[in-house]
Amino acid sequence: MSATPTEDQIQDQVQDANATEASAETAAAEQAFEGEDLSIPEDVPTADDPSSRAASRSLDDAGFTLDEFAALLSKYDYNFKPGDIVNGTVFALESKGAMIDIGAKTAAFMPLQEVSINRVEGLSDVLAPGEIREFFIMSEENEDGQLALSIRRIEYQRAWERVRQLQKEDATIYSEVFATNRGGALVRVEGLRGFIPGSHISTRKPKEELVADFLPLKFLEVDEERNRLVLSHRRALVERKMNRLEVGEVVVGTVRGIKPYGAFIDIGGVSGLLHISEISHEHIETPHSVLNVNDQMKVMIIDLDAERGRISLSTKALEPEPGDMLTDPQKVFEKAEEMAARYKQMLMEQAEEGEDPISSMMI
Repeated sequence: MSATPTEDQIQDQVQDANATEASAETAAAEQAFEGEDLSIPEDVPTADDPSSRAASRSLDDAGFTLDEFAALLSKYDYNFKPGDIVNGTVFALESKGAMIDIGAKTAAFMPLQEVSINRVEGLSDVLAPGEIREFFIMSEENEDGQLALSIRRIEYQRAWERVRQLQKEDATIYSEVFATNRGGALVRVEGLRGFIPGSHISTRKPKEELVADFLPLKFLEVDEERNRLVLSHRRALVERKMNRLEVGEVVVGTVRGIKPYGAFIDIGGVSGLLHISEISHEHIETPHSVLNVNDQMKVMIIDLDAERGRISLSTKALEPEPGDMLTDPQKVFEKAEEMAARYKQMLMEQAEEGEDPISSMMI
């Protein structure tokens, strides 16, 4: 039995086999190139010879100019600044906000409180993954290169634009009261918080019971810089009532309040002022000496001020004889329509002469 070869003997055998194989490959290569001229030609260019370089191509044949190429690149040269409005795609909704792709190197983030001008329970109420919409850039990139976005800021700007337009049109709007306080009532208009002063609420309801009621309203003040949106319920009611009223008309009203300067008369849901000077031709010290709260009476409209939402009333113009409101008010009310007709006639005559018919009217 033959002896087992040692490790050195095995290595020697492998080296002999490799040498034999390499010798055979060399012989085959020499045979393949037999008869070929393998010498280096004398005219081979050197590396610094211009003729050895590839010919340059003009971009004129490339299909677009350098300016066009630069313009194309500029589309992807994003320079986001606070205040910009950009398009973005929602790709993730998280507990504290949404991740938005606006084409920046890092995904932008929109906090939950910036998702809407209105109160929302969650992001999914107003956003959906894959949705594309406009976003407002709130700040510069943070240390991670991330931008902060907002939808609320866009809605806020557009809401103010809308209410300014509504004020310009002198529009009447309807809004729901969501809270009241000592000064008046709170409503929302186009998502903005508006305030109705107590003096501009015309209703017999206690103020606290107005919550959830929809009220017709007119704009009193629209000031975005001071964040003031003030509205009037009274003006809206007066205007609506004024559309059916005219100066010189006799209406039936109820005394709702008496002040030193006059009485407030409810005429079909709106309040008009019967000034102390318009109660009678005779001088009176106080309206309390002639009128009582809840008295029903006839009054004549002498002025309609839609701008301030005021209706001015008179019983003096209805007196058949000066002082009748003090001595015989029932006579005044019985002859009210007759005296009003005379007043209208005089009104037209005084208007032609440019005089004040109320101050000059003496029956």
